[in-house]
Amino acid sequence: MSNVVKNIITIDGPSASGKSSVSRELARKLGWSWVSTGAFYRVLGYIAHLKDIPEDNEEALIKALSEVDWEVRPQHIQTDVYIGKKLCPADEIYSVENGTRASNVSKFQKVRDAVLQAQRDAYKLPGLIAEGRDCGSVIFPNAPLKVFLSASESARSGRRAKEAGEEIKKVTEALKIRDKQDSSRKAAPLAVPKGAWELDSSNLSLEEVAQKIYDKAKSLYTI
Repeated sequence: MSNVVKNIITIDGPSASGKSSVSRELARKLGWSWVSTGAFYRVLGYIAHLKDIPEDNEEALIKALSEVDWEVRPQHIQTDVYIGKKLCPADEIYSVENGTRASNVSKFQKVRDAVLQAQRDAYKLPGLIAEGRDCGSVIFPNAPLKVFLSASESARSGRRAKEAGEEIKKVTEALKIRDKQDSSRKAAPLAVPKGAWELDSSNLSLEEVAQKIYDKAKSLYTI
């Protein structure tokens, strides 16, 4: 999959940079599917939480991935997570706390290897918007359009606090921890993918960001 050029746009960047909102809007404009590749780690973090599996126990985490009935389903406007055929509450899967769990479990290379093919299998016609932290560098390195979306700490904290309905101070501290974990881990640390278009969304609405990417995509894809 990763060696074949398809209708794929990758959007990477730090937590709360606007990746999910931009990806959803872009998917709507294009009529493509959208997947948050971080959802694969969020579901594992959630499983670890439910089953009291230590987040630093790599072998137990790998075992859980193979033994628990779980699924990530890409949609046009959301990425749904199922455990035991039951849809998991989005407010729990995408909470700040579960985001920290996801970062903890995703630091292991074996965990990343275990979900890689499932992430690539999210592709389906007519196309896919893949959003995360290593979509353009690891999952779909040959995507024709790779975007690295950034934003100031204040903009990111404000967005996440509003989205999660939580205090901005709590969110800011959680983002600092998440950034440090994501940029310093040994397995696929957060970095700008080779050949990516770097776009700062701090002073732009997310609709404006999506439009900028859409305009650029028109020159690369048959839309």
